[in-house]
Amino acid sequence: MQKILIIGATSAIAEAVARVYATRAASVFLVARNATRLDTIAADLRVRGARRVDSAVLDVNDIDEHAVVLDTAWATLEGVDTVLIAHGTLPDQAACDASVEVSLMEFATNGTSTIALAAELATRLQSGSSLAVISSVAGDRGRGSNYLYGSAKAAVTAFTSGLGQRLRPQGVNVITIKPGFVDTPMTASFKKGLLWATPDSIARGIVAAIDKRRAVAYLPSFWWAIMQVIRNIPESIFRRIKL
Repeated sequence: MQKILIIGATSAIAEAVARVYATRAASVFLVARNATRLDTIAADLRVRGARRVDSAVLDVNDIDEHAVVLDTAWATLEGVDTVLIAHGTLPDQAACDASVEVSLMEFATNGTSTIALAAELATRLQSGSSLAVISSVAGDRGRGSNYLYGSAKAAVTAFTSGLGQRLRPQGVNVITIKPGFVDTPMTASFKKGLLWATPDSIARGIVAAIDKRRAVAYLPSFWWAIMQVIRNIPESIFRRIKL
């Protein structure tokens, strides 16, 4: 029986991942800020076949509460074998440009809180377990349109890469998930095109990456090729491009 902990469980991608595990009759522990949404998702997962579903409310920026909630999850499920960290926001870069306070707040939500959770989880995970962390292709190179978000995700990517190297000898696999454009409520105002994916397709990719004990997963996979090109554009040329 799989025991799954999902942090940021009310996000569209995380909810889709939870549905996949429910069909496998897994036990699932959900963590997010919105108690009402957690209850709604939990009820749906039970109908879909989850063995049990429990939840806890957490503001991820309340670092002192991380250990408390993780202790609750471990005690409730009697151990956890798979963790997905999926919370995040999509900052308004103009608002970040105008305010150091906003910049630091958004960096904390998208970067620091994730790193703190992963570090706390590293002390609990046992051999054979997996930690999947949603970063972003935006972390592969800073772009003028969203470099605050990108810098936070770059920090997450570097941290999970190092953490994965550190924990591998202990049998713990750390997977860095790098989605491209995903059609979610967070991106509702964006014009959609051929490069956009659905939360369900990204969720299937995440679960497959966990099952295969991958180290990095670009989702959809074509983003690996796109980011190879973008990362290798000389800086002198890159700065003239509007991205």
